[in-house]
Amino acid sequence: MVRISTNISEAADCLNREEIIGLPTETVYGLAGNIYSEKAVRKIFDMKQRPLFNPLIVHIGRTEAVEQIAQNIPEQAYALIAAFWPGPLTLVLDRRPGIPDLITAGKDTVAVRMPNHPMALALLQTLEYPLAAPSANPFGSISPTTAQHVADYFRDKLELVLDGGPCARGVESTIVGFPNGVPTLYRHGSTPAEDIEAVLGELAYITHKENAPDAPGMLARHYAPATRTIRSEHIAQTAAEYPNMKIGLLLFDQALDVPNAAHQEILSPSGDLKEAAMHLYAAMHRLDQMGLDLIIAQQFPNSGLGRAINDRLERAGK
Repeated sequence: MVRISTNISEAADCLNREEIIGLPTETVYGLAGNIYSEKAVRKIFDMKQRPLFNPLIVHIGRTEAVEQIAQNIPEQAYALIAAFWPGPLTLVLDRRPGIPDLITAGKDTVAVRMPNHPMALALLQTLEYPLAAPSANPFGSISPTTAQHVADYFRDKLELVLDGGPCARGVESTIVGFPNGVPTLYRHGSTPAEDIEAVLGELAYITHKENAPDAPGMLARHYAPATRTIRSEHIAQTAAEYPNMKIGLLLFDQALDVPNAAHQEILSPSGDLKEAAMHLYAAMHRLDQMGLDLIIAQQFPNSGLGRAINDRLERAGK
């Protein structure tokens, strides 16, 4: 039975034994292991049932550690590090020799970030190695934003989940790379694209790639409840098309008059996109446990964090 703990030394002991743990970050909880331990990294892939062609993100505890992971780092990357680390921004950079192929899916690049969570940073700064930490859920399922979500997914398979409370950002990191020197957004996330463009100028966008993806989070179906989920700009009209179904609604800022809705989740009554992102996955978990026939998710404003939320809802409905 998995233990939920706040003991950082206990977590470090697990990792030093080449085990993996549930790791809190500001975005979502990760399944974390030593990047240099083939045993630990393979266990991450096996537990998640994650395809080996999908690379992992390396998590570091100090900004200067990026130079131990990556080489030929462009000035644009250093500008983003100065602006956003620690924080929910992952950079795809040329990897140094010695970074295992398992981590990079055999690519010449490596994804790296410095999380902005006090418990994660404290742990990383006590270790002599970085951590690989993809989201702590079976591949394709809803990401976890509480320690209990992780425990529910891996009750008999995981030794320990480090409990850092509910994730403050609630949506995965934004991912940016520099193919051929061009700043390119690979995944929308908790750092809005507009904020990155304010530093670098206009970005290129390659956010979906099914075969040999350049970065994590590029597959079309991901972040998905077991319950069928669709996204709609016209909730009541869409719900009326399913009169005999038990329907749950996932809404931005207010309840709607939908007679055949069995339950409604309101992500931010004040209309705050940060609050909505923070609550997104927890609301999806609740809806998925209600025995519904269908979840209808509202289209969010397609700017700022709304773009990341819409991205997750789109992939949940594939």
